[in-house]
Amino acid sequence: MKLKPLEEQVVALMGASSGIGRESALRFASRGAMVVVSARNKDGLDSLVGEIQNRGGKATAVTADVTNFEQVEAVADRAAEAYGRLDTWVHLSAVSIFAPFDRTTPEEFRRVVDTDLTGQAYGAMAALPHIKREGQGALVHVTSVVARRAVPLQGAYCAAKHGVDGLLETLRVELKREGWPIGVTNVMPAAINTPFFDKARTRLGVKPKGFPPMYAPGVVADAILYAAEKAPRDIVAGGAGKGLILGQRLSPGLMDAVMLRGGFESQMTDEPKSTDDPDGLFESMQDQNRADGDFDNQTLHRSLVTWLDTHPAIKGGALASVALGTAALLKARW
Repeated sequence: MKLKPLEEQVVALMGASSGIGRESALRFASRGAMVVVSARNKDGLDSLVGEIQNRGGKATAVTADVTNFEQVEAVADRAAEAYGRLDTWVHLSAVSIFAPFDRTTPEEFRRVVDTDLTGQAYGAMAALPHIKREGQGALVHVTSVVARRAVPLQGAYCAAKHGVDGLLETLRVELKREGWPIGVTNVMPAAINTPFFDKARTRLGVKPKGFPPMYAPGVVADAILYAAEKAPRDIVAGGAGKGLILGQRLSPGLMDAVMLRGGFESQMTDEPKSTDDPDGLFESMQDQNRADGDFDNQTLHRSLVTWLDTHPAIKGGALASVALGTAALLKARW
């Protein structure tokens, strides 16, 4: 699928005030794209727009909660109004609670699913009419590796991400049947060092964290920008995440054993945090207007696996060289 180069695109990003969304918006703008950024946090959006404009980029902010379809629709409409069209929709908004399933309330579970699954559906519903009007474009939905392999202590989050994976499978086939050149990409990050863990509600008694190793937000942002131009079916951001998904394909039972042995304590820090402490589950959380989280000393800033996946010509050449070398070695030995 041949889509517009980034410098000719209008891109809307949901969940852009912090984390991966913020880093992605900055990178889109630096490549010449016109961006519309959205989140619940107005202060975070204003600071992001200011940063983009100070660097010479073009950006517009629209405050929205993705659980409200009319607010999501207003983001897509604003993109068309401000820049004349919408080419790429990037959906990143997500919330979570870290707790055993039997300590998660119905209200908390519903809020996670409303934001992380229904919100993604609302995004596609709002964006598609504008993208179809342009004649081509991309839907880039950011889920997680837990869309393919669930983990303990995040039941609601894993359920929602699995749901998005199913939604995208359906949407992709329907658009192909209708003949639309519209890419539908599932970007699945491994654990990423963002303020997500500060914003998550917890009943673990401590601040949560991601499975090691963690990666920098830029690893995912690079995958998102690649998806906006090349529209792969899916892409995993972070080699460890690709290993997790491969393990699930090969032996779900073995992965159950891995999770049982190491999937609990590895998601816990030593920093006390109670359920009464501020979180971003139902309301936006202030003072988190940054891309990076608090785990710099545990973060990998590059992923060779992801880089190769976003440079398929080089990857293909490398694989061909390995195959030829192996064949020559075997021939010499025989």
